[in-house]
Amino acid sequence: MGEVTYLEALRQGLWEEMERDPRVFILGEDVGAYGGAFKVTEGFAKKFGEQRVIDTPISEAAIVGAAAGAAHMGLRPVAEMQFIDFISCAYDMLTNYVATARYRAGLSTPMVVRGPCGGYVRGGPFHSQNPEAAFFHTPGLKIVYPATARDAKGLIKASIRDEDPVIYLEHKWLYRRIKEALPEGEVLTPIGEARLAREGKDLSIVTYGATVWKSLEAADQLAQDDGLSVEVLDLRTLLPMDDAAIMRTVQKTNKVLIVHEDTRTGGVAGEIAARINEQAFAWLDGPIMRVTAHDVPLPYAPTLEDFVLPQTEDIAKAARWLAAY
Repeated sequence: MGEVTYLEALRQGLWEEMERDPRVFILGEDVGAYGGAFKVTEGFAKKFGEQRVIDTPISEAAIVGAAAGAAHMGLRPVAEMQFIDFISCAYDMLTNYVATARYRAGLSTPMVVRGPCGGYVRGGPFHSQNPEAAFFHTPGLKIVYPATARDAKGLIKASIRDEDPVIYLEHKWLYRRIKEALPEGEVLTPIGEARLAREGKDLSIVTYGATVWKSLEAADQLAQDDGLSVEVLDLRTLLPMDDAAIMRTVQKTNKVLIVHEDTRTGGVAGEIAARINEQAFAWLDGPIMRVTAHDVPLPYAPTLEDFVLPQTEDIAKAARWLAAY
């Protein structure tokens, strides 16, 4: 099989699960006749019919609520947020109802809420957000964030099959940039397991999403210019987080830099740093460092967006400082 894009790998995963399990259906704004804002579900309505690929009103709370009810009744809904920014309209439904349904009433809620997230595409503040931290502290939810084509496919399939609600974050900057040859047969990525994207010995970068690729670029640059051997850990799943993989890389290199595209204050990096401090403090030979977006809404202007978001050189600069500590 030839190389496929991140977007096509996601399409394949959805398509295969729709074929495999008649309980799986898709709902969201313009997912049917139009094929989705980014064409992820193009051709699905023709293949599976309007009963399984449902165009909804513009109401994210209604989309998630309908998905939850269907999940309670034994179906496997995949709810698309046209842009993940607007998942905020369904925050109440997700945190107060969906996340607590099993605890409160013993109700299984096997559903996926997926949508395009992230910046680097000049989308401005309403179409570029990374909302993972808003849901990260909510027991009952799972959060996955693939960085590769293989994981885009493997994690959507695993999410659909999971018995609990999953927020599936797909980075629009990666949709058509990232390509990979997928293996024949079933592709499944276990929820809750990180991936070692690059081995190294001098320091570790812990990251996820689009900044996996920025971190790998920085690691290449540091190896070439500074002779530094940088390890890169792709978390893949944020909730539940793979603490064991994080602690292994910290114990190996003794220095850690956490990189994510979300804003700094209250971001996931702070929780990762706290866990390292609790579980692997004795292994550290330097302070835990962070490279994140600035604490501002994401600007539309290209020069301003580039300044606000983490860039390869920002990561390399922080890594050099940490390596020399």
